[in-house]
Amino acid sequence: MTRGGSTARAAGIVTLVVAGLLGSAYVLGRSLVPDQTPRQSTGVTTSADGPHYADQPGVGEPGGAPSASASAAGTGPAETGQDGSGRDAGGDNLFGAHATTGTPRLALTFDDGPDPRYTPQVLAVLREYDVRATFCVVGENAQNHPELVQSIVDAGHTLCNHSWHHDVGLGARSADAIRSDLLRTNAAIRAAVPNAPIVWYRQPGGAWTYPVVSVARQLGMTPLHWSVDPSDWELPGASKITATVLGQAAPGSVVLLHDAGGDRQGTVDALRRILPDLTARFELEALPTDPT
Repeated sequence: MTRGGSTARAAGIVTLVVAGLLGSAYVLGRSLVPDQTPRQSTGVTTSADGPHYADQPGVGEPGGAPSASASAAGTGPAETGQDGSGRDAGGDNLFGAHATTGTPRLALTFDDGPDPRYTPQVLAVLREYDVRATFCVVGENAQNHPELVQSIVDAGHTLCNHSWHHDVGLGARSADAIRSDLLRTNAAIRAAVPNAPIVWYRQPGGAWTYPVVSVARQLGMTPLHWSVDPSDWELPGASKITATVLGQAAPGSVVLLHDAGGDRQGTVDALRRILPDLTARFELEALPTDPT
């Protein structure tokens, strides 16, 4: 073998050795690099800095997001006076609340008062036609205007608890919170008229739930709904209020009107038109203080 052949052979061996070492180094390096294969997102945050919900109220719980059924029931916040059949708890599910008088007599009910501007006007029109009605009073208004609560009772009308602050969402709260609200309202009423019976409760917005009905009954109050609603809180005008009430009134109707919670002059004016017709067709009554 010549010297040149030996040199070529040695160079080939060195080349093979270097190639082998480089291959081994590449394999070792790949084993040390984390897998970078893309993963399908699950939409779940697992980072320690991400949000966690274990200590937050769930859907439908007090303080949490309202459930779909609660939203449909209209148990969200509403302005004072937003009562109406279009905003009640599921429409037909009143959990036993009375929607009629149970007799051929018709009952007028006035919500959200007392109000120093409109309640005296309503009382004057009722007195003119010798009609007794039922006033569903808000606790803070009773506390602020005890003399008007006394005037209501002195005129022979009956009283109904309408929550402390017209809380449409009250029925979604705990039984203890409901009881506290209703008792506070009764206390304000009785501070004005100590011996007046309070045997009716009307849930703001008609947003009835089993807990609010149950607590009201435990406190000796009968839940009161309605069957005729002219939506006077929407300020449709005296003519429309009159037409709705006269068109829908029937034996046993409970008519929903408002003497507070906004501009109620349309309601007062409508009442002057309504009463001649209603008193000619029906016997009107204040709801009894001993409901069965």
